[in-house]
Amino acid sequence: MQLGINLGYWGAGMDADNLAVAQEADRLGFSVCWAAEAYGSDAATVLSWVAAQTERIDVGSAIFQIPARQPAMTAMTAATLDSLSGGRFRLGLGVSGPQVSEGWYGVKFDKPLARTREYVEIVRRAMTRERLTYEGEHWTLPLPGGPGKPIKLTVHPQREHIPLYIAAIGPKNLEQTGEIADGALLIFPSADHLEDTTLTYLRAGREKAGKTLDGFDVCPTLPIAVGDDKDVARLADTFRPYTALYVGGMGSAKQNFYNQLAQRMGYEKEAAEIQQKYLSGDKAGAAAAIPQELIDNTTLLGSVDRIADRMKAYAAAGVTTLSLSPAGFTLQERIASLRAGSEALERAGLA
Repeated sequence: MQLGINLGYWGAGMDADNLAVAQEADRLGFSVCWAAEAYGSDAATVLSWVAAQTERIDVGSAIFQIPARQPAMTAMTAATLDSLSGGRFRLGLGVSGPQVSEGWYGVKFDKPLARTREYVEIVRRAMTRERLTYEGEHWTLPLPGGPGKPIKLTVHPQREHIPLYIAAIGPKNLEQTGEIADGALLIFPSADHLEDTTLTYLRAGREKAGKTLDGFDVCPTLPIAVGDDKDVARLADTFRPYTALYVGGMGSAKQNFYNQLAQRMGYEKEAAEIQQKYLSGDKAGAAAAIPQELIDNTTLLGSVDRIADRMKAYAAAGVTTLSLSPAGFTLQERIASLRAGSEALERAGLA
């Protein structure tokens, strides 16, 4: 199992430290550094900045927003980043949710699976550097009846095949991701529930494509906080606002993929209470309503040995790249979390 680092969103108050964190992950031998985007910083700019100041670590978009870019533009960006980084780019895509897609990008959140499939097909076709033509429900290239003509990508990517990941949570999205992508970007994964909430659907998608999970990158992001095992409850409290935001407030009352995931892990009653409180404005109450077990099962908390045991469980469950989101109010604390994660991987015998 490999380790990655997830810098999350730029603008979260730790921007000045993020480059140092990425450079330390590079020095420690982490395989990939991910950056996210939603309605703040864009990921492409961040990744180009990180790639220019690191040596070996891959840089990946987790995610590029599908509603934000035409697929041909994403192919251009991917090819450029791969070329500039010396073949170190990984392309992660996602449709986001209805609030961001429609509220920020002005793109209807309809038929997300069909849109994703067409988007991936166009990106892959553009990356072949053949003249681009496509006829689908959501995109037609060139537009019919006009002056447009088939054009080919002029940038030469460093590699013929850039790894393509999709952020997936729901069963149908996971199955399609297994079918059309090279890896899955996951959030709030529980090792105990990974098979029934995730892998069974990814495996079904791989089978549709005549493939297995061999070579497919199962890549969840887990927050990590290091401390004495007696302080696990306190460490878990660090992530209550984070978990409350996603389970309670990410998306609408009718369409929150993270809330649905918590329900599939057996927290139906708790997920409903968290969402009700969060959407009514009681964010503190929503955070307090999160069971400690839910946080502990979806993060890495405690001593290096305890984290090593959890890493073993994730590896045994089928995780191939474990991306860490290091907690800490200072650069030193975040660096210490990274080093503890690297040490835990070695103690677990997974390095």
